[in-house]
Amino acid sequence: MSVAAEIRNRARKALGAWGLPAQEPELLKYRENAVFRARLGDGKHAALRLHRPGYHSEAALRSELQFMEILRRGGLAVPDPIATPGGDLLVELDGGQFADLIGWVHGGQIGESSKPLAWSRDEIVAIYHEVGAAMAQMHAIADGWRPPAGFVRPAWNAQGLLGDTPLWGSFWDCPGLAGEDRGFLGRLRPALRDRLSAAGGELDYGLIHADLVRENVLVQGGAVAMIDFDDCGHGWRLFDIATALLRNRREPHYGALRQALIEGYRTHRRLDDADLAHLPLFLLLRSLTYIGWAGARSELPDSSERLARYVRDARDLAHGFLET
Repeated sequence: MSVAAEIRNRARKALGAWGLPAQEPELLKYRENAVFRARLGDGKHAALRLHRPGYHSEAALRSELQFMEILRRGGLAVPDPIATPGGDLLVELDGGQFADLIGWVHGGQIGESSKPLAWSRDEIVAIYHEVGAAMAQMHAIADGWRPPAGFVRPAWNAQGLLGDTPLWGSFWDCPGLAGEDRGFLGRLRPALRDRLSAAGGELDYGLIHADLVRENVLVQGGAVAMIDFDDCGHGWRLFDIATALLRNRREPHYGALRQALIEGYRTHRRLDDADLAHLPLFLLLRSLTYIGWAGARSELPDSSERLARYVRDARDLAHGFLET
């Protein structure tokens, strides 16, 4: 049986745990998770996720669903975890794989990576003002919530970004790096650890989404919704802001987009200019995570092109962070 056939077979079996009608779920994405569109008993749609075994623990997966639920209760447009008839939000399949079912979130993606945004300048400003506001609300809701015992999510802290085993892989020592790039990134790492150590203790830190890229923000009728909390965890709030901005840096309206996001954020949460002065550091840190991610996934057909592009981005952002 092919991998595609096996994953579809698993999806059909998983849907049985929710007592849904017999159906052929539609595969939407197969990367960290296999994500399918499924049909509920009332005809509405939902997203079935089959999580990659070993990527997150059962406790971490349950914690992700708890975080989404608390954000929904706070009024944010995020996926709604759907329990089985027995009341469980997470189902274990054969081989230690877990599945969950979440409510469908309507809207279109802001855009796709490496493709120019299709919106006008005014539309971009309006959208990213809403993105900033929703992000600030998420951070405020998180700060007002006390996670229950057993809540486990990764930490996008100094260890998670620059430690010996970063969350997305060793960007300075990953397969596919040219010798010159390996040396450059190896020298950059301790310099950034020093910068982060000097700045991090004064910056806003707490639960974050950690992956608010274009594809994970949906737009409908001027409102935005956030999806894909697979990498949510503890981290600096500037990391969320940097993630939303990084892939937009070469947009012709980037200055207006950046300002709109910041202004939107400030409608719900304090963000001082002194804190924003550290944004270049977090843009660079975010860019380095992609190098580790691509290096650990050499099986992808475009992995070498991705890796080269991510290294170029990091070099572009690293000016001033490494003494020559």
